[in-house]
Amino acid sequence: MNRLINKVAIITGASSGIGRVTAKLFAAEGAKVVIGARRQAELESLVAEIKAAGGDAVAVAGDVRSEDYHKALVAAAVENYGKLDIAFNNAGTIGEAGPSTEVSEAGFAETLAINLTASFLAAKHQIAEMIKHGSGSVIFTSTFVGYSFSFPGVAAYAASKSGLIGLTQALAAEYGPQNIRINAVLPGAVDTDMYREMNDTSDKQSFITNLHALKRVATPEELARSVLYLASDDASFVTGTASLVDGGVSITRT
Repeated sequence: MNRLINKVAIITGASSGIGRVTAKLFAAEGAKVVIGARRQAELESLVAEIKAAGGDAVAVAGDVRSEDYHKALVAAAVENYGKLDIAFNNAGTIGEAGPSTEVSEAGFAETLAINLTASFLAAKHQIAEMIKHGSGSVIFTSTFVGYSFSFPGVAAYAASKSGLIGLTQALAAEYGPQNIRINAVLPGAVDTDMYREMNDTSDKQSFITNLHALKRVATPEELARSVLYLASDDASFVTGTASLVDGGVSITRT
């Protein structure tokens, strides 16, 4: 416990799933957290949960596609807690799926805007603030899809999430001299609302489960603990990584 004591963190996509669980874990580990997502009510309930458990959090609702929103999240961290140490840029979408010849230009662009461009805009302002006090950790949520293998019908998703790995490496090289660490976490399937909506039959869930060497999908808590490691001083010499937390889906399809 207390691996993030005296740290201040921003977490996007915090209203549900991996982001919500990570926000609670970070707070339990001593961080003061600024949580972001579109849904104000869900953010407010998360702040209440964190405070009831003895933690400290503020919520800023908005659209991650907006550069002004990322400025507002950083401003909230500084105004409420005086600095920014950690950012977990987790907001994302599957986007428009289907045969690539039928995916609209608008749908493809929208997926990249949410998954890739928003993460760049977030990091742009987060890193600028971190440089002021000489250290920081930025973490992106990518995926095994488009890294070790992909599925038909998710070209926009795969392209955007693969782009995050390139962004991770470029930023890590650029800002390593300022002691800013940049990493990406690459989950396999995780048991979230989005996962259950996409895999709404037992046959679909069985197929996805059997892709993993561990023959199960992850819990959000398992992903949160991996993010905690990358955020903490335990990973002080880790930067530029695409950290697979995928249950072995990258090594087997059987």
